[in-house]
Amino acid sequence: MTTFTIYHNPRCSKSRQTLALLEEAKVDINIVEYLKTPLNKDTIEQLLNLLNVEPRLMMRTKEAEYKEQNLGADTVTAADLIAAMVNTPKLIERPIVVANDNACIGRPPENVLALIK
Repeated sequence: MTTFTIYHNPRCSKSRQTLALLEEAKVDINIVEYLKTPLNKDTIEQLLNLLNVEPRLMMRTKEAEYKEQNLGADTVTAADLIAAMVNTPKLIERPIVVANDNACIGRPPENVLALIK
């Protein structure tokens, strides 16, 4: 049976809704509360590869920390953005679900249904 890993923030309604969809599908779930267990650089790079997105697309660009760290500047590199996510996990978009060699961001939560099929 495939194990689904959800990078989860229980305070986020979209994250809770995505987790509920996984639970309804009765799949094996590994829950990683990334604010309590921050992701390292390798894991973030792995997620970016699975999602096939640039770092900024895996970030919460409306967070105050994003603006405070001036991460929207043209001079900010992909490595800078990854380092920001390592150092400030709140900047990581949530939830992210991984199954096999596929991943999606649960915004909207129904995105996860493509991984369940």
